[in-house]
Parts: sequence; structure tokens; C-alpha cells
Amino acid sequence: MNYLIPANSKKSMLIFSLFTWFDLILFASGVGLSLLLLVIISPSTLWGAVIDLAPGLICGLLVMPIPNYHNLRIVLMDVYWFFTNRQRFIWKGWCASGEYASEETEQK
Repeated sequence: MNYLIPANSKKSMLIFSLFTWFDLILFASGVGLSLLLLVIISPSTLWGAVIDLAPGLICGLLVMPIPNYHNLRIVLMDVYWFFTNRQRFIWKGWCASGEYASEETEQK
């Protein structure tokens, strides 16, 4: 009774194999805000139309799937965390130094 789990099994937990609930809510709120702006401020110029459509376009870009990450929103969060959180990288050698190597030499 050994089961082989396919590499893309986590995609089955996503909606349309691409989106989480938060992604869909974010996109729907951006499109809804764009539609509301189009009704309230009827664009008469190109810049007015760009301003009205900006929330939907920005949210659409944020939830756009990209390779090796879930979507652009995740990439931006990772970049933000990388540059804002304090980084501490600890390297320990595995052959000559470390707690196990010093204990073995002390026992001999």
C-alpha cells in the first residue's frame, strides 16, 4: 500500500489549479472598484480611463501566475521580506569543525 504522490498535487488545492481564495477576492475587489469608478467618474479622456481601470489592472497583475512562484503578489512579498527582515546566515563546517567533531576528539 505505497502511494506515489505526483509533484503537482498541491495544485489540486487551488481554484482552477491557479488561484487561492484570497487571490480571487483581491481580483474581484479590484475589478469591482474599477467598475464603480467607471460609473462614478465617466472617463472623457485617456488618462481618466487609465485612472478608472488602474485598480482592476493592478489587481490582475498581482494575481497573474508566474513560473517558480505562485503569482506576482508572492514574489513582491518575498522581496519585501528579504530586504526588510534581518538576515542571519550561520555556516558550520561538517568535516573539521562543529560540536560533534570537537566531542569526538575530546573522547579520544
